[in-house]
Amino acid sequence: MQLGFVGLGKMGGNMVHRIHRDSDHQVIAFDFSDDAVKAAEGHGATGAGSLEELVSKLEAPRTVWVMVPAGDPTEQTVNKLGELLDAGDTIVDGGNTNWHDDVRRAGELDAKGIHYIDVGTSGGVWGLEVGYCMMVGGHDESVQRLAPILDTLAPPDGWRQFGDAGAGHFVKMVHNGVEYGIMQAYAEGFDLMHESRFPVDLKEVAGLWNRGSVVRSWLCELAERAFDEEGNDLEGIRGHVSDSGEGRWTIIDAIDHDVPVPVITAALYARFYSRGNGDYTNRVLAALRNQFGGHAVERTSGGG
Repeated sequence: MQLGFVGLGKMGGNMVHRIHRDSDHQVIAFDFSDDAVKAAEGHGATGAGSLEELVSKLEAPRTVWVMVPAGDPTEQTVNKLGELLDAGDTIVDGGNTNWHDDVRRAGELDAKGIHYIDVGTSGGVWGLEVGYCMMVGGHDESVQRLAPILDTLAPPDGWRQFGDAGAGHFVKMVHNGVEYGIMQAYAEGFDLMHESRFPVDLKEVAGLWNRGSVVRSWLCELAERAFDEEGNDLEGIRGHVSDSGEGRWTIIDAIDHDVPVPVITAALYARFYSRGNGDYTNRVLAALRNQFGGHAVERTSGGG
């Protein structure tokens, strides 16, 4: 199968590598980075210098996989491809798009006869070796046409179609919300052990928990790896935790459906606090304790 591929970053580049390493499919690859295109060519892909050139090198019916950052970069790329492609062609969004945008795009492209598939992709930098878990939304016909590529990228039995456009990224959104909660629980548990009176080797704990424990997981394997590389105290890492949006979207959807998600919500708020976003909150709390109970406050050098 021939596939156009736009976006050759850490995940996209590895996905193109896996396709050529593990199959006879042919990728036409484009990225704004010439070095990224050259790297893809080194793995067997055919490079393109623009979206126009990429489309011109594909045989109808064309399929183009978009793997660029969510938001404007994806929106602009999909819109441009919508102008370049013809009826019967397919656009695949494998990034972390909000599923509401998928539904809108699918409707706009359907009016032109262009198919749209959303693929929520999990696996990160490890996907090259172990494969990518892929959650798919789109029309049955276009998904079946893409199936040989999905079979190559995923581990055995590692992809599912969950409905029309938007369904894949919806499931991936919830997946990432769950991930927030699991990661927060691990982090809090390891923090407690780190502060205990016992000389607990956290790398050994993580390794042990992956041998028969009910909390064993790939994330726990990564915790073992992190403690091995960074040490028990993680002194080289600053406690600043970003979020890429899926946790927020999960909570918004939960509110819309009256579904309580307290663990996911608390995990997202903990990330906010990690960035110092709760500093003013804590100053108000300290001021209130001082006002009603005369409790001492720690003052800054410029405080009154």
